[in-house]
Order: sequence, then structure tokens, then C-alpha cells
Amino acid sequence: MLIGFVFAIDNIFYINFGMIMQKIKQFMKSRKGLVLTAIVMFGVLFFAFRNINAVNSNEVITQQQRLLSAVTTLLEQQHYSPKKINDDFSRNIFKSYLEQLDGDKTIFTQADIASLKKMETTIDDEIKGAPLQFQPAVSAMYEKRVEETVNIYKSILATPFNYSVDESVQLEGERSNYTNDEAERKDRWRKKLKYYSLERFIDLQQEREKNKDKEGYKILPDDSLEVQARTSVLKMMDRTFTRIKKTYTPEQRFNSFINVITNLMDPHTDYFPPAEKRSFDEKMSNQFYGIGAQLQQDDNGIKIASLVSGGPAWKSGAIVVGDIIIKVAQGNEAAVDVSGYATEDAVKLIRGNKGTTVKLTFKKQDGTTTTVTMIREKIEQDEGLARSAIVMRGTDKIGYIALPDFYANFEDKNGFRCSDDIAKEVTKLKHENVKGIVIDLRNNGGGSLVEVVKMVGLFIKTGPVVQVKERDGQVDQSTWRDNDESILYDGPLTVMVNELSASASEIFAAAIQDYKRGVIIGSTSTYGKGTVQRPIPFGKPIDFYSNRTEYGAVGLTFQKFYRVNGGSTQLRGVVPDVVMPDAYEFLKIREKDNPNSLPWDAIPQAPYDAWVNAAPNTLSTISKQQQERILADPNLNLLKDNLKWLSARVDNPVSLQIDKFKLMQKQVLNTVEQNNNLLKLKNEMSVAAMEADKDKFYNNPDKNKGIRYQEWLKSLRFDVQIEAGVKIIEEIAKSNQNTVHN
Repeated sequence: MLIGFVFAIDNIFYINFGMIMQKIKQFMKSRKGLVLTAIVMFGVLFFAFRNINAVNSNEVITQQQRLLSAVTTLLEQQHYSPKKINDDFSRNIFKSYLEQLDGDKTIFTQADIASLKKMETTIDDEIKGAPLQFQPAVSAMYEKRVEETVNIYKSILATPFNYSVDESVQLEGERSNYTNDEAERKDRWRKKLKYYSLERFIDLQQEREKNKDKEGYKILPDDSLEVQARTSVLKMMDRTFTRIKKTYTPEQRFNSFINVITNLMDPHTDYFPPAEKRSFDEKMSNQFYGIGAQLQQDDNGIKIASLVSGGPAWKSGAIVVGDIIIKVAQGNEAAVDVSGYATEDAVKLIRGNKGTTVKLTFKKQDGTTTTVTMIREKIEQDEGLARSAIVMRGTDKIGYIALPDFYANFEDKNGFRCSDDIAKEVTKLKHENVKGIVIDLRNNGGGSLVEVVKMVGLFIKTGPVVQVKERDGQVDQSTWRDNDESILYDGPLTVMVNELSASASEIFAAAIQDYKRGVIIGSTSTYGKGTVQRPIPFGKPIDFYSNRTEYGAVGLTFQKFYRVNGGSTQLRGVVPDVVMPDAYEFLKIREKDNPNSLPWDAIPQAPYDAWVNAAPNTLSTISKQQQERILADPNLNLLKDNLKWLSARVDNPVSLQIDKFKLMQKQVLNTVEQNNNLLKLKNEMSVAAMEADKDKFYNNPDKNKGIRYQEWLKSLRFDVQIEAGVKIIEEIAKSNQNTVHN
């Protein structure tokens, strides 16, 4: 999941110099004009050197230097709260970039770090225009050490491990130092590989025990299983390092360097190279241009798993399920060998821009190869859209809506928008005469600010949804509001959240809570992202259909958002009305766990009228009663204790002595299994598709998709948190006579 993006996408600016020159003087005086000034400046900068042919390393570095200087200028002049780019900032870049490349401290040595130390306080000068030295030096050193690492792991895995030796391994890089010499580096790798092999060896032993009485099963001795375990780990390492060498190119390492710099300003200011920007747009819109095929990976490579009927691959007649992709070419360019690529790496090459050509070379199942040329077409990912179900409670129906993202397609007026889709789902649920609706925003990382405002408007009469503050301190209380007095749904409402509900999800949950429109249920707090980003493009547009440009974009934090009550969700998130333990509670994954996050603050409350369609204190009384029930639940208290125990184990060294390892593994696995059971209802709920969705679930022309929809329905039946949301709806419905109006 892409955490925590709220983009004011309706305010993306396109560089059209014919129009800009006519209005530029008056427009530059506005707040929007400040950001546009930056775009024009950076666009011109890149037009100035876009035709450089990077034929040698010096010219590559020159081009990178200009990109870096442009990004740095943008951060200093337009970021909401820019940090001073000085020696302290330089030291942070030094540390963070090395961690980016070598998080577990098995690639670089202490001597490597010492040799780079002389540049620790000069990186700020480099990113402002001085000759680039640090990043090229680190990148070259990384390539060398990766090649050495391949030889190290191959040598270690050629010899059997002794699992009776009482030793341990520290797997957390934050708790390790860089190795002092080559011998220590090799020993760290030995322990790491021994850990991987020991896991696999024990799995093979358990598999042998499970199948020993089956007819035809060949029982192998431990020494044979030990060889199998090391061979399996060797294959895994080969795949990993082949991918590193093929896809983590010098260009990609430079992009990572830029992202280290942007992320030091705050965790959500990101640099998106062109392919990553396209991937982000695809996720936001649930639409991409590709060949219409689902891929899967195994030891033989990346295979065609299924074809979309009517898509380019299907129409070619030359591609069948099981074909292995070995090369991908863009138009008439040289083909890229994708053997060793991960599926997501290959997908970035196969997808592209509207109407462009891609050539795929396949290895057929009979051993022959063939190349197929296709024109990319629009593929819509409807499985990533809002979806609904009915939970039966006796003769009563409760509506359930899952929203994975606040998606929007601003390049296609007919594209998917989550507010429209939620409105359709609510309308269908109303036709089913539901007693109330549960909206599930768990793991929803955010999306479009425009869409969340429209979505809140479906459930309130009118009023502000969120406030925003500019870098100059000016507060906007009027832009992001619902001005439509109509209400699509005025019945009982529950919103489910967790630690990974971020940004737009937090805006929605906070508005529903502040307006007293419904009950929020979930973990102790949501993610805690209270900042707004805008994509700033670099370079010339690459086509007439999208807002993408040749050098990508920076998602720049330029505002903070605040609840209508004046509080910020930054760092603190939204605290639910009813708190339930969940599997993520004790993991350090929230905004507050990132040292580069912007601080919490508050602004004055915006004028708004709370919901009046319920009796006074109804929601707070019901929330208190349900909270007491949850606190008294022994199963949920046991779950909380188990999660604390598991989180405490994460940072501890792991024993590599087989008996101790098995004991700890048994304890961990038993605890995880117990947690999974505690998070499942003993008595499943009755969950069904709505009448209007029966064909999508049970008569889908794409049979595999239909099966996946049915599996999703089944997964809801045992969800203890959904049941808690349903119970709250039932209590509200009992207390509130004004339920659903059709």
C-alpha cells in the first residue's frame, strides 16, 4: 500500500506557454501562482538541457546535478516547512542514504564509511551546485560490494551448516554496526544465510514428518534435507541479487538519493521518476495502459497467468496462459532482458502511455520463442474500487462498504472517482432497506482531497470538511467544504479505521466524528498524516493525454490540513470512539514513529453545525457501552498481550542452535496462530452480495475475477472488527428512529 497521500489534484498546473504568457503577471500574485512559478522555473531549466545526450559519465553527472539543484531549490522555496540545508542536513543525508542502500549493514564495511566520511558535511554544497562527489562515490562502491557479496554468499552456501553450535544472529540493522573488516563481514553473512537455511531445513523436516506415511513419498535423511535447504536459499539469493544488479541501476540509485533528500524535509515529499509517477497515477485512477494480462512469477520466470478478454494480448491470438516473458522492448528501442526481474519491475516496462507500442518476447511451452507487438490500450482495474455487501442480522440487513483508496482519475472525465462509486453503493444499499452502513477504511492510505470532501458531503447537510493552512500561516476555511445541502444517506453510520488509515481516510473519519455523524471504531489511533501534497512536474510533457513529464515530478508538501474542530491529525491521527486491538497496534509504523515528520499543532475551530438527527448523547452513550464490552472481552485482552509479546521479540537476536530455534519458532507460531483465531469470529456472520451485484459475483464473464469476489465475501464472515461495527449500527438503529429514508 502507498501510505498517506492527499493530493490537491484539481490544482495540478500544466505548462502551456502560449496561455501562461498572457495571464502570468496577474496570476503570479495569487497563492496558486507561487507554486506555478516554481513549475515554470523548473520546466524552463529542464528545457534548457533536455537534449543533452548522456554519452559519458560526466554528462550524466551534469544532468543529475541540474535535476538535483532544481529539486533543492523547489524544497527551499516552496516546501511548507523547509529545513535548513546546512552541515547538519548534510550529515542526515549521509546517514540516511547509506541506510537506504544497506539497511542491515551487510554490504558496506566500517572502512567504507570512514573513507566517505570526508564528504559528510559537504553534501549540502553538492546539492546546491558544487560538483557531485558523494552519491557517485557511494554508488560505485555499492556496485563493487554487491559483486563481492555474490561471491561471499555463494562460497558460504557451498558448505554445510552446523546447527548444533550455540550462536545467534541480529537481524535488525538498526541494532548493528558496520563490520570492522572482511572477516567480520563474511561472518555476518554466514549467520544470516544460516538463519535462512535453518528455517528452510526445519520446514523440510516438518514436511517429511507430515508425509512419512503417504504411499510413494520418499523419505530423505537430514543431510539431504540440509542440502535442499541451502540450495533453496541459494536460489533465493541469486534471484535477489540478479534483480539488484539488473534493476537497481546507477540511475535508480540516484533517484533514491533524491528521495532521501526530499524525505528529510518530511516523509511525504517524494521524488517520482517518470515510471514511478505513472505507477502512482495508475494507482490513483485504477486505470492503466497495458496489454491486458495478469502475471505471476515462479522459478522459471514471469508467466502469463490470465488474459483480459478483449485486451491487446488476447486479441493478438499469439499469447496463451503459461507463456514466459523473457524480453520487453519499447517501440523500436532495444529489448530489455527481464530474466531475474521481479514481477513489479517487469510490469513497469510492459505498461506505458496511451497508444504506445510494446514488444514482448515469449518463451513458449514447447521451447520456441516468439515476439509479439502490441499497442497499449486502456485497462480498468475494477477490483480496486469500492465494493459492498449485506450482513444479515436475523431479518435485518446492515450495509458494508469497503473503500481501499480515495481514488480519482483526473485525466479522464469518465474515469473512476471514489465519491461517485460510494454514492452508487449507498444507493444500492438503500434499495436493500439496510438498517445502517459500516464504511471500512482500514489500510486505506488516502488519495484525492477533492474526493474525500465530496464523500463526506454524501452524509452531512452542508459545512466545512477540512481546513488547510499555508506555509505563510494563512488558514483556508472555505475551499474544502460541502456546499450541497442534499444528503444521500442519513441513517446510522460506523467508520472502521486502523493504523494504516491515513491522510484522506483521516479527514473523512475526523469529519464524521466532529459532526457527530457516526461512530469511529478501530485501533488506538489512525496513521497521523496531516499534510497535503501537490505534484510538481519536471521537464516537457511526454504526451497529450496525461500530466506526466520526461523527468517525473516531486510530490511536494505545501499545506497542512486540520479538522473542523481546529485540531490536527498530524502525528496524533484520529482517536476512535471505540478502540479495538488489532494485529498492527504495537508496530512502529505510524507518522509519529518517523523522526522527519512535521509537528502537531492546532488552529481555531471552523464554524459548523453538528448532526441533529440523533438524540443527544446517543452516539457517546453507545460508544461507551461498546468500549466497556470490548475491554471486558478476555479474548481481546489476550490478543493485546500476545501482540505486546511478539513486538518485544522483533529486536532480539535469534538463536541459530536448532533446538533453541525450534522452541522459539514454536512459541512464535503458536502465538501468531492464536492471534489469527482471536481475530476470527467463532460463529460466522451471514454475508451476501446485494441483488444488484449478483452478476458481478456469480456470473462474471471473467471467471477468476468472480471467484475472487466470492472469496472476498467469505473473508468478511469471520471478521471480528466488522461484527463490532455491525453491533454499533444495531444499537444506533434501536435508539434512533430516524434511520434510512428511501
